[in-house]
Amino acid sequence: MIRLFKHYIPHAVVLLWLVDVLLLAAANETSWRLRAQQIGIDPAPLADRLIAHGAFAAVISLSMVAVGVYGADALRSMRFAAARLLVAISLGVIALSFVDFLVGGQNFWRSTLAYSMAFAIVLMIFNRLLLGGFLGTSAFRRRVLVLGAGERAQRLRVLGERPESGFVIVGYVAMSESVPVVEEAISRSAINNLTRYVENLGVSEVVLALEERRNALPLKDLLRIKTAGVHVNEFSSFLERETGRVDLDTVNPSWLIFSDGFSSGRAISSAAKRVFDIAVSLLLLAVTAPVILIFALLVKVDSRGPAFYRQPRVGLFGQHFDVIKLRSMRTDAEAAGAQWASKDDPRVTRIGKFIRKVRIDELPQAWTVLKGEMSFVGPRPERPEFVADLEDQLRYYAERHMVKPGITGWAQINYPYGASIEDSRNKLEYDLYYAKNYTPFLDFLIILQTLRVVLWSEGAR
Repeated sequence: MIRLFKHYIPHAVVLLWLVDVLLLAAANETSWRLRAQQIGIDPAPLADRLIAHGAFAAVISLSMVAVGVYGADALRSMRFAAARLLVAISLGVIALSFVDFLVGGQNFWRSTLAYSMAFAIVLMIFNRLLLGGFLGTSAFRRRVLVLGAGERAQRLRVLGERPESGFVIVGYVAMSESVPVVEEAISRSAINNLTRYVENLGVSEVVLALEERRNALPLKDLLRIKTAGVHVNEFSSFLERETGRVDLDTVNPSWLIFSDGFSSGRAISSAAKRVFDIAVSLLLLAVTAPVILIFALLVKVDSRGPAFYRQPRVGLFGQHFDVIKLRSMRTDAEAAGAQWASKDDPRVTRIGKFIRKVRIDELPQAWTVLKGEMSFVGPRPERPEFVADLEDQLRYYAERHMVKPGITGWAQINYPYGASIEDSRNKLEYDLYYAKNYTPFLDFLIILQTLRVVLWSEGAR
C-alpha cells in the first residue's frame, strides 16, 4: 500500500486511478479533434489544451472517487463498476458544463463534452476489463509471511482471501508447540534459517501474529529479517492499515501510546478545518434555506408538533451541546425513554422516512457547525444517555471525544447505520482510526465519498 498523508491506499487502486486519468485526458483530446474535423477548423497544438484536459480528468476522477468507483465492490464487480461509472461521469460532465457556463468560458463545448462522456465511459469500462483481471492476481499483491498459527493467523487468512485484498499469504510459521488453528503452518523448529526461508519465498512483509507475546517474541529472527530488508509488521498495525480501522480485539494501551498517530501538531490543520467549516456552513445554509423551509412546512403538515427539534449530544472533550434537525419522528417517539433507532422504525413519520433517506433532516446541523460545536467531518455525536453505557461496555470509547464530532465521518461512510452495542463497537473502530490518523487529506476523502452514501442511501435510517 501507498501511505499518503497517514492514510493507506492500495497499489492496485493507485495504478487503476493513474491509468484512468490518462485515459480521461485522451478521451477529451479525441473528442476535441473529432469535433474540429466535423466543423472544419484547425485543432491547434496539443499544448494549448493541456489545462482543459487536466481539468476534465481531475473533475471526472474526483467524481469517480466520490461515488465509489474505486471501492472494494466496484473493483470486484464489473456490473457494479459500470453503474457507478455512468453516474460519476455524468455528474462530472454536468459540473464542468455548469462551471463553464458561469465563468463564460469556451473550454468545454457541449458537443465535445458529449463526445468526451461517451469516449470516457467506453475507455473506463475497457480499462477495468483489461487491467482489472490482472489487479487481483498475486503479481499485484504483497507477499506476506505470517509468524503464528493461531486465531490471529486465521483472521489474516480470511482477510487475505477477499478479492479486494492487497496481499497474499505465502506461508505460516507456528512459533509455539500449541495445536495450530492453521493446519498447514510449518513449525519453526523445522526451519533451519528463517531469514533464508523468507528470501526463498520472495516475501515482502512479515506479520507477527502471536497469540501470547510475553517472553515469546522471536527477537533474533525478527532482527535478522528486518536487516535483510524485509518489512516487519505487528498484527494490530497490519490490520489497521488493511482495514482502515483500529481492531479493538487485539489493541492495547501501549500500542495506542507508541504507535504512529494522535499527532499534537495539528494547529494549522485545525485552523484550516475551522475556516472551511465556517465558509461551507454559511454557503450551505444560504443555498439550502429554501429546501429547509419547504420541508419544515411539510413536516408540520404531515404530523402534529414542531418542525425542528433539539437533542442533547456529547461533543469535544465530553462537553454537551444541542443538535438541531428537522423532526422525522412523532413527538411522542421517546415517551418511554431514549431508544435506538431501528429498521422500519414505526416512530418515523411519512415525510420523515423521505428526509432521512436523502439526509435532508441533517441540513440544519450546518448551524451547529457554524457555531463551532460540530465540524463537517468527525465521529457522529451520540446522546448522553447512550454514551454513559457505551463507555462502560466499550474500551477506548471516551477517546472518540478527543476530536470534534461531525455530520459525516470515516465511520459513517464505511459502516451502515448502527443501532446496537455491537454496531457502536464496530463504528468505534473506524472513529479511532480517524482520530488517530486525521489529516485534511482524510477529511477531503470523506467529504467526497459522502456523496456515495447520499446517492445510494447507504446507512440511512
